[in-house]
Amino acid sequence: MALSSSCRTWHCLLALFLLSSAAYGQLSPSFYAKSCPTLELIVRATMIKALLAERRMGASLLRLHFHDCFVQGCDGSILLDDVGSFVGEKTAFPNVNSVRGYEVIDEIKRNVEQVCPGVVSCADITALAARDGVFLLGGPSWAVPLGHRDSTTASLTQANSDLPGPSLNLDQLIAAFAKKQLSPRDLTALSGTHTIGFSQCLNFRDHIYNGTNIDPAFAALRKGACPALAPNGDTNLAPLDVQTPLFFDNAYYRNLVAKRGLLNSDQVLFNGGSQDALVRQYAANPALFASDLVTAMIKMASLTPPSGTPTQIRRNCRVVNS
Repeated sequence: MALSSSCRTWHCLLALFLLSSAAYGQLSPSFYAKSCPTLELIVRATMIKALLAERRMGASLLRLHFHDCFVQGCDGSILLDDVGSFVGEKTAFPNVNSVRGYEVIDEIKRNVEQVCPGVVSCADITALAARDGVFLLGGPSWAVPLGHRDSTTASLTQANSDLPGPSLNLDQLIAAFAKKQLSPRDLTALSGTHTIGFSQCLNFRDHIYNGTNIDPAFAALRKGACPALAPNGDTNLAPLDVQTPLFFDNAYYRNLVAKRGLLNSDQVLFNGGSQDALVRQYAANPALFASDLVTAMIKMASLTPPSGTPTQIRRNCRVVNS
């Protein structure tokens, strides 16, 4: 009888250990190898469909992942809708009428749930979608650290304070990235993701009209679709990379050397400061850029919420489980 009781106690302890390991264990690219072995195939297939419909979506989902991880860690908090008294992050200034791709995450989640219900977090789906977006547009691939769980909270305040804005100078950018345990080298590599995607006139108006470190011909080109007087043309789009906006390469850095960075926060990386030499290296060596980007993406994708934060695996990425 004592032996039977002891066995039951052991089973309880083992179950408790396994549950705690799943909740607080180490991140790993193989986290779902047994619980959802087809996960990455499902994400890749859905991403191919999304990019065939709109190539720009690759950049949009990469930005979505970035904006998720910079607020409370990679926890899917950016995906939460404002519902009743719950206030999410979608209306934060850096996100509102700007961050997009939520519907693609919803579609991937539905497809994953059909095969592996209740297993894969929305945060991990977002990270995989971002990786696949880069790869499908010609960029590098990497082993995504998986095992994140979804937050039950969001922080509008932190989204407004911690997401780097387009007007920041180099010192401010370095400080913002350091707050997330990312180095100046990580900053410069991650900024290279602006080799794809578009930005709104309201984000680059001041740079093209008042910037002193910008090619005049490039400024004139961008003024054509971005009137000087706000709010005229505020939402008009321009490519972040004037050369190959829908292909992932290192042209972004060649643009910076030529003073053709669209945002002030781009061009400050090459403006007589500490990152000039690295920008020149990336401009000349695409393999170095790709290698450093992979390192920085894995570091960013490893950011987690503070210890003790309540988490779950959301059934619907837009709302906390009831």
